Amino acid sequence: MSTKSGPYRLPTQSDLATCLIGDRRGFHRRRRILTQRAQQGRPIDRELIALREAVRKSQALFERRRAQVPAIIYPPELPVSEHREEVAALLRAHQVIVVCGETGSGKSTQLPKICLDLGRGIAGRIGHTQPRRIAARSLAARLSQELGTEPGSLVGYKVRFQDRVRPETSIKLMTDGILLTEIRRDRRLDQYDTLIIDEAHERSLDIDFLLGYLKDLLPRRPDLKLIVTSATIDPERFATYFGRAAATPAPIIELPGRTYPVTVRYRLPENEPVGERDEAMQLAIAAALDELAREGPGDVLVFLSGERAIRETAETLRKHHPPSTEILPLYARQSPREQARVFQAHGGRRVILATNVAETSLM
Repeated sequence: MSTKSGPYRLPTQSDLATCLIGDRRGFHRRRRILTQRAQQGRPIDRELIALREAVRKSQALFERRRAQVPAIIYPPELPVSEHREEVAALLRAHQVIVVCGETGSGKSTQLPKICLDLGRGIAGRIGHTQPRRIAARSLAARLSQELGTEPGSLVGYKVRFQDRVRPETSIKLMTDGILLTEIRRDRRLDQYDTLIIDEAHERSLDIDFLLGYLKDLLPRRPDLKLIVTSATIDPERFATYFGRAAATPAPIIELPGRTYPVTVRYRLPENEPVGERDEAMQLAIAAALDELAREGPGDVLVFLSGERAIRETAETLRKHHPPSTEILPLYARQSPREQARVFQAHGGRRVILATNVAETSLM
């Protein structure tokens, strides 16, 4: 038996470099143990065969991920597409970057594609977090569509009660809470080579815990890249927090938004108390929709404060409007199938009654 050549040779460093990141540390440890045993003259044939088979499987998965990456096209109408070379250059040069993007910049859909274009997502996944489940699912569907793949293959998602991730998945959408839970059994987050913490300005407890943990993890994972995205709300604080020193904060790249003109109109009932459950408020919403309908076709998004207000408004509008007007509620406690209805094609007029869950979703 020989450990240098032939079918029983130990895997080399270059062999392990073409394995998944999550497997490499274990392979290196097993390789060291087998080397020590061989030097002591102890038999290692069985363990060596098992190690080489595990390395072969990891390399095969590495190649399947690399082979499934399509030619990547960036929608020219999105502002981030014009800045993708700048984003890519900063990501090559720095471990952490902060992307400050206005609404409509396209950062949530295009940043994972830029990472994939750089060769990320092969040895480890690109993990992309969202504050809400509906956003994670809808972004996964949108990315799959843009990349021309089936949902759950190249692009997958994992949210509470749903896991659409395969071994071949390179881009994984998930909620912040899911990533936080994964830390319990994967302290180094070795299944990822890139993390995108999206909508970090929301500053939920999950996001704050993640940012604190990643701050300590990054020095131990120099191969791990981190992108923190924020609206135009104090991105300098994120940059300073992840900087190597106070004088060298993480680089910030600002992306313009793509917005549409908004006309603000006020329609309040006169001399009547207004509350979200008052009949006067329901009638005011119905009257506003009537006014919009007279001006021409188009769908309407109505923001309300909670599930009860949505149910009551939906009941009022269904009585008030013809059946051709589709009234759809949208809130966090709905099932995935119910939430997905707002994204389906339709022919008539659609009115969506939503909580702020719609703010970070693709509408």
